[in-house]
Amino acid sequence: MKITYGFNSTMTAKPGMGDKLIELLLSGVNEGNPGSSEYCLVYLVSRSASDLDVAHITEGWTTEEDHHRIFDSPAAQAIVAQFRDLLASEPLYTDYVPVGGKAAL
Repeated sequence: MKITYGFNSTMTAKPGMGDKLIELLLSGVNEGNPGSSEYCLVYLVSRSASDLDVAHITEGWTTEEDHHRIFDSPAAQAIVAQFRDLLASEPLYTDYVPVGGKAAL
C-alpha cells in the first residue's frame, strides 16, 4: 500500500501532563485503535526535546477518506475525547501529500 495522505500535529499538554499525553498518543496503535488500522501506514509519536509537555505526531494513511472513516469510529472518538482534558491549547495540524523519502525506526 502507498501513503497518499498524511499530517503532522503538535499538541501541548497542560503543565506536567506531558507523560499522560504521550501515553494516550501511544495507545493509538493498540489493537482496535486508529493507528492499528491497516490503512494507517505511519504513526509516529515524538516529544519535544526542550518542552516535555509538547508532543508531535506524524501519520501517513492510504487515503484521506480512509483516515476520516477510521477516525469516525467509536474507538477513535473515545481517544480524541480524552485529549480535551489534557491539552493546554488546540492542536496544530498540517496536512500533506507525501512524495518520497525514507523512514526507519
